[in-house]
Parts: sequence; C-alpha cells; structure tokens
Amino acid sequence: MSEDPGARGELFPHGSDIGIRGRGPTPAAAFEAAAGALTRVITDPSLVKPRDVVEIQVSGEDPEMLFYDWINALVAEMSARNMLFSRFEVEIANGGLRGRAFGENVDVRRHRPAVEVKGATMTCLEVRREPDGVWLAQCVVDV
Repeated sequence: MSEDPGARGELFPHGSDIGIRGRGPTPAAAFEAAAGALTRVITDPSLVKPRDVVEIQVSGEDPEMLFYDWINALVAEMSARNMLFSRFEVEIANGGLRGRAFGENVDVRRHRPAVEVKGATMTCLEVRREPDGVWLAQCVVDV
C-alpha cells in the first residue's frame, strides 16, 4: 500500500455488498489505500506477501471513472492470475493511471479468503477532496 503515513483505506457497509474507501494526501494515495481496502474485503492483507508485481494501466480524464476502472482492473487481475495483492503504487498523470500491484498466488489455507469480489459498482462512487484537504476515493464492490 502507499508508503504515505497519511493514506488509509477502510470498509463501509452497504446492504449485501461492501464499500471500499481510501483516503490520502493525493488522489493517487487515496486510490492506493482503497486498493488495500479491496484486499481487506477478501483477506487480511498482512497475510499476502508482495512477491510478484502486476502492471496496470487505465486511461481516462474523469477521476471517478479512473478509480472505477482501477478497481475493476485489480479485480480482473486477481481473478485471471489467481492472485491477491497487498501493496500498491499509483501514478495519475496525462489522462491516465499507471499502477503496480504487488502480491502472490492465492493459498486458500493461509489466506482464508472470505468472499470473491466480482467488481466495482457505480454505487457511492466518489473521488473528491474533502474540506480538510484529504482526498477520498470510494465505491461499493459487488461480492
């Protein structure tokens, strides 16, 4: 996850699904923190070793759609590669996002996955700067 001590991710309840939220001093840090929250939906991120790296690129100018596409790209990579991620790096510039997700193959006995995330939804989708200057990125994920 972000090395920035001001960045943090959290979950929030939403009906039968789960909300993920990231906060940080920049939009990129908030996206990283929300990605960590995504992992927390599935397992304890401290159980996931950052052994392998997966590069992710998403294009777009709209911050909310960029976040939505980032989360869906992570879900797709987890599913296609049978991986979980525990650390993230995001750079947002020039109409897109370049990210790196660090993780390892799923070990069911060690990771004890709770649910499978199917994807990000538009529900509660927001990317905004809060009055205190901290950036927030959030959405509900379908489980």
